[in-house]
Amino acid sequence: MAANPSPPRQFGCPWPEFNDGLIYHDVVPPPDDGLTLIQFYSSKYKSSAPLQGWLQRIKNKQITVDGSVVTDPDAVLRVGSKLVYHRLPWKEPDAPYILEVLYEDDDMIALNKPSGLQVLPGGLFQQRTVLTQLKWEANKQSTVKAHQRLHSVPVHRLGRGTSGLLLCAKTKLAKARLASYFADGTSQIGGKRDTNKEHGKIAKIYRALVSGIVDNDKVIINQPIGIVKYPGVATGLYVASESGKPALSIVNVLERGVQGNNTLVQVQIESGRPHQIRIHLSFIGHPLLGDPLYAVGGQPKCLDCDVIDERFAADGGYERPTKPVPGDCGYYLHAHQLIISHPVTNEVIEIIAPLPSILQTKS
Repeated sequence: MAANPSPPRQFGCPWPEFNDGLIYHDVVPPPDDGLTLIQFYSSKYKSSAPLQGWLQRIKNKQITVDGSVVTDPDAVLRVGSKLVYHRLPWKEPDAPYILEVLYEDDDMIALNKPSGLQVLPGGLFQQRTVLTQLKWEANKQSTVKAHQRLHSVPVHRLGRGTSGLLLCAKTKLAKARLASYFADGTSQIGGKRDTNKEHGKIAKIYRALVSGIVDNDKVIINQPIGIVKYPGVATGLYVASESGKPALSIVNVLERGVQGNNTLVQVQIESGRPHQIRIHLSFIGHPLLGDPLYAVGGQPKCLDCDVIDERFAADGGYERPTKPVPGDCGYYLHAHQLIISHPVTNEVIEIIAPLPSILQTKS
């Protein structure tokens, strides 16, 4: 049955100019006994900042050892010492903050996420995320019931540039079951099935605008997705790769824009690899219109032509690479529809996120 949401509402607080910074904790392990403070940080976290950057952070009183600020980079560390690095507050890039509620009950809440808003903390976005707004919204509640439950948390991710339906759990039970629904779909691809689990608990349907004219009305893409090293992305960049993990997308053409040389498509993903739709559509020769990163073939537009910028910013860390990274926006992708078995009642619920005008059919 279709969801019958509570009266439409929105929530969200404007972002402060600067975030609160970050705090990183370490305990000196036996192998690092006798290292100096600068040796410890410049070797263990060299991807965070160059040597001169870590020296700057130490001199700037951003590091404590066992509760005391240490400004001597040559201070010798001992096993068991507790280190705390305080990353200075910074101004995060602009991001929207208003979230629309599409569906809500005691166990879960579905949001309409705007393009440009990151779901979980990562990279430059540590405060300006959906998760932060959910925390702030929970803090507004003053009832005992509200304090007895966790604040809502997303159970899956959407790319920062992707808009649309984001499902969040309100309880530990709902979180575990909803997360398993998303994971189950991915685990089935490539013939990997767990016969002890129920399947078919969720269907995820997206709308996208792609470059060029897709000839076939229906395209099934099962290209594996793997990881390659990429400047500015510490964990690596997801790309089309024969040695990657199985992934499956079903693409249906809705409209062909001959004059604009683009095609409006509906995509149902049977797995949930990161950036799957962007990679799969570019793999078949039709990247998302405006995608700054993925080119034909499911590969980044620039892989070897960029190098890491060795300059460092005011906080001692590396400057952000100038080339686009996966979170950058500019493409048209919308999580439009979700059909899901309720995590507690097992009732089948359909939730729809209204389409932006550019992704609506003209007929």
